[in-house]
Amino acid sequence: MSHYLIPEWPAPDSVKAISTLRTGGVSLAPFASQNLGLHVGDVAESVQQNRNNLPCPEQPVWLNQVHGTDILELNHQLIVNNTADGSYTRAKQRVCVVMTADCLPVLLTDTAGSFVAALHCGWRGLAGGILEKLIQTITPEGQVLAWLGPAIGPQAFEVGGEVREAFAPQQDAFKPISDDKYLADIFAIATMKLNACGVHQVYASGLCTYSDESRFFSYRRDGQTGRMATLIWLQ
Repeated sequence: MSHYLIPEWPAPDSVKAISTLRTGGVSLAPFASQNLGLHVGDVAESVQQNRNNLPCPEQPVWLNQVHGTDILELNHQLIVNNTADGSYTRAKQRVCVVMTADCLPVLLTDTAGSFVAALHCGWRGLAGGILEKLIQTITPEGQVLAWLGPAIGPQAFEVGGEVREAFAPQQDAFKPISDDKYLADIFAIATMKLNACGVHQVYASGLCTYSDESRFFSYRRDGQTGRMATLIWLQ
């Protein structure tokens, strides 16, 4: 059994990416078993072993994610402050990574393989413009491609009216279910936002973390749980 997803998108051969499943690690319940998050209450030694076993060329630059819109550029300099919800790089072998357990991980590159990026997109980050910020920051050499990893699905993501109001141009992504309660499609929201930025090659995994307990951690489902990681780098 593979413990990783390989994104299905037409990225150049020089672009490598994986998205982890919850299986294949050493952590014990409720973090069983490939938990990559140090901040969730798991044994630090187990998390570090899981991180060390990731099949990437060097240790990723792990972020202190705060549901914001800050994005780090990774080069070969030392990162002093890692508080951010995304990273991008043009440097070879530098590994961008985000952790999720219902939020949407978004990977980006271009058809020239001139950069790679990984973004942590919860509803607050999406509403705050993290996707738009990344697109405005980079200068791609080819057409931009995006891959949307596993996240809470549209049949499970219940939100209040204040969330819907934060996405006025994306109202079609919300389905009313009761008074001021809606089901939100985070994949559709991200796709609409990317399209509005001129990114039309968007490839969605369509996988729901909430409904697939055997393969994915889900904070909404379980409360105390682990974190998956979605990683990308230039070989």
